[in-house]
Amino acid sequence: MNQTLTAQELHDLRLPIVGMTCASCVSRVERALEAVPGVERASVNLASETATVTAPAALAPARLAAAVEAAGYKVGTSTIDLTVEGMTCASCVGRVERALQQVPGVTGASVNLATERARIEVAGSADHTLPALLAAVEAAGYRARTLAPAAGAEDAAKARTDRRELLQVSAAILLSLPLVAPMVLQPFGIHAMLPGWWQFVLATPVQFILGWRFYVGAAKALRAGTGNMDLLVALGTSAGWGLSTWLLLRTPAEAMPHLYYEASAVVIALILLGKYFEARAKRQTTAAIRALMALRPETARVRRDGAELEVPSADVRVGELVVVRPGERIAVDGVVTEGATHADESLITGESVPVPKHVGDAVTGGAINGDGLIVVRTTAVGAESTLARIVRLVENAQAAKAPIQRLVDRVSAVFVPVVIGIALLTLAGWWLHTGDLEHAVITAVAVLVIACPCALGLATPTAIMAGTGVAARHGILIKDAEALERAHHIDVVAFDKTGTLTEGKPSVVAFEPHGLPHAEALRLAGAIQAGSEHPLARAVIEAASAEGVALPAASDVTALPGRGVAATVEGRALRLGSARLMAELDVDLAPLAAPAEQLRDEGRTVSYLAGSAGSQWRLLALIAFGDALKASAPAAIQRLRDMGVRTVMLTGDNAGSARVAARRLGIDEVVAEILPQDKAAVLARLKEGGKVVAMVGDGVNDAPALAAADVGIAMSTGTDVAMHAAGITLMRGDPALVADAIAISRRSRAKIWQNLFWAFIYNVLGLPLAALGLLSPVIAGAAMALSSVSVVSNALLLRRWRPGR
Repeated sequence: MNQTLTAQELHDLRLPIVGMTCASCVSRVERALEAVPGVERASVNLASETATVTAPAALAPARLAAAVEAAGYKVGTSTIDLTVEGMTCASCVGRVERALQQVPGVTGASVNLATERARIEVAGSADHTLPALLAAVEAAGYRARTLAPAAGAEDAAKARTDRRELLQVSAAILLSLPLVAPMVLQPFGIHAMLPGWWQFVLATPVQFILGWRFYVGAAKALRAGTGNMDLLVALGTSAGWGLSTWLLLRTPAEAMPHLYYEASAVVIALILLGKYFEARAKRQTTAAIRALMALRPETARVRRDGAELEVPSADVRVGELVVVRPGERIAVDGVVTEGATHADESLITGESVPVPKHVGDAVTGGAINGDGLIVVRTTAVGAESTLARIVRLVENAQAAKAPIQRLVDRVSAVFVPVVIGIALLTLAGWWLHTGDLEHAVITAVAVLVIACPCALGLATPTAIMAGTGVAARHGILIKDAEALERAHHIDVVAFDKTGTLTEGKPSVVAFEPHGLPHAEALRLAGAIQAGSEHPLARAVIEAASAEGVALPAASDVTALPGRGVAATVEGRALRLGSARLMAELDVDLAPLAAPAEQLRDEGRTVSYLAGSAGSQWRLLALIAFGDALKASAPAAIQRLRDMGVRTVMLTGDNAGSARVAARRLGIDEVVAEILPQDKAAVLARLKEGGKVVAMVGDGVNDAPALAAADVGIAMSTGTDVAMHAAGITLMRGDPALVADAIAISRRSRAKIWQNLFWAFIYNVLGLPLAALGLLSPVIAGAAMALSSVSVVSNALLLRRWRPGR
């Protein structure tokens, strides 16, 4: 293992790997990458054909690419062309090239002073690296912009690959049909077997031209001292072709025995057909990613120097004004500065109802503008935009390796050598038992052909890709495969109250002054809250504004986490907060005890305002807040109970209002008047007895509890801190999505086990049958092709999942 580096020095780099065919390839690429000095971890995913490498940012991707090539594979690259403005001499060229080459993922950069263009080779997709490249050029003192976007280049390349593979498959089938047709017609009394040399002519192109890929893959595996699916296919079909050719050469035409060209040719044709369908099916598992990336418009209409210019979206900068016409997609994250409209954010949040947007409201890039023209001030672009972060999160989850995959990796590491050993034993056993070398060879060929490590490698990642993809389409972002796998075990869900089960928009429902006029007490309460963004603070400020009360300035404002806030207003020390805070200050609450008790019984949150009077603190007012429960919350809690999941509410509210809310919701347990730092201790208690506990929250105060839970679930309506600490993010503030997240986790887990069952059962049943001579190579080849296709197709059934199921 390489020397471990601190987390600050490491970053994750995703590399597309070209040429992998089975689980054995995955193990070989992982070993090659982990052998590179500085690499901390490497995880390779067969379904997405990517490698995630944790290494220092300074480690050149070219070194990783060289390691992959030494193992017999290639790292896929993309080419990006930029126009660079501001260069005047050769030193400028060198500076720009150095800046570009330091961007993670860049494998090469060339800058031309005469044309003012830069051509950059990057590992993987250009979309992920482009914002960093533009920023690097600007940091070097120049300005870069993208050339005309090649929107359909990637799709066109995939279409050409599809056509080429389909042509190869069609040619293999057409050449194999004349070989296998006489065998199909023979039971009907039709004997139309082709002469031996005709069989040779038809089978040889299939074997050595259309099947050449298997020889290339096998040679690379042998050079690396290992084996893979290509080696099994090459050995098996070559044995069949070689035996047939040997018989053809040594036997007179009039005494020609049965040849086995049809077995080798049909096996290759069937495997090519299976790989073609497998590749198409695998692309469907990434449909969610492609749908998300398609949301990003290629161009944006920007106001610059009093004019509207249409520029590539990648050229828009933070702070610029973007004009969005009705029916267009919003190109950037930002805030509406002019106009009003409705935005369709369904492909981002899963919510089909258009959201009204007015001046001051935030909009998300990728959403569809409805019926009004709006002007948006850009707040985030490129990799920092909401859409880019969602795509990155889903990609990371799909590229990650689930814990259960480690078992599969251990099996696949010895799979090919074991199969070759079984084939050799089969050959020797049948030859010694019957003395018939031909039959022994064909039986061994069947053993080699039916063994398929492809299905083993695809079983887990395809289910994860399909599961995380369909979840993302419905507003559930799963951070990694471990979160997806762990969520199905959840026994207890702990909810924060405010903003999670309630609307998070409290209002002042009662204000009882004590010893001060109403307006004066409200003026002091509003002043102490004026600098806070807490929902309760906003409610006090809105109440003061509604009564026309002017607020004085406050100084020495200090938040008291979980208790309230301290400040000085007009030279007077004030405290506003919970009964816990008042008890610490030894404030006498008896004068307002009766209304406080009644308000708590009604489910209100009660706070107090106190002011200093010499060395004493005196009660100045009672403030009661009301916060409506979310409409979907009761049904969400009931659904969790129906799923066998226990629910707990954790809140800093007083016990009375917390109990009322819990009773209305059907919550099983309430822990009230709890400080944020104590939530982790409650979660530790809930975990006793091996329980798997999830925490659902939306605020900065919830981040420690989200990290401490077995599965953290954050509402995206909350803060980035909470979302970063969580394993699952809900893209809209609907508690019903919590049950949906558990449901899709359970469905995905079930698909993983189904896929592993089918992957193993093909080999567990197929290998003995082939070794006993009960399967012909043709049937074995069909079974091998079917195994991979069936595993991917079974995973794709997850795409039918819908919330509430």
